Amino acid sequence: MSAHKSLETNVLLYAYDLDAPAKRAVALRLVEEAWSNPGNTAISVQVLQELHVNLTKRGITPLQAGEIVRHYLAWPVVDNTVELFETGLTEQARWQLSLWDAMILAAARCSGASVLFSEDFSDGQDYGGVRVVNPFR
Repeated sequence: MSAHKSLETNVLLYAYDLDAPAKRAVALRLVEEAWSNPGNTAISVQVLQELHVNLTKRGITPLQAGEIVRHYLAWPVVDNTVELFETGLTEQARWQLSLWDAMILAAARCSGASVLFSEDFSDGQDYGGVRVVNPFR
């Protein structure tokens, strides 16, 4: 897998958030750019799981949330594996991240992404070759 960028959950979630129009516009632009070259943007199974959970918390039925999540399976998807978990543990210790954020970073690294779009990490920080960009700043 050789993607150039990766998206974390909140970026995808804002694409469906009618209560945050400014962030929604940014998220929709990123998603549209990703769809213009779907092999260029990777996501992880964890991101898809978190997206599904958060969509259903916002009133979308599990069936509808499943359809939305399945749509993104056309992109490169990083599977949850023992190897990814080991990498996540290493990222957590190295960068002092929560395990969940470390797993997203590990998946981005595993996909070959050099850019991770996220509002949860330090904007502009380079995590050993994966640079975080907060698209909402």
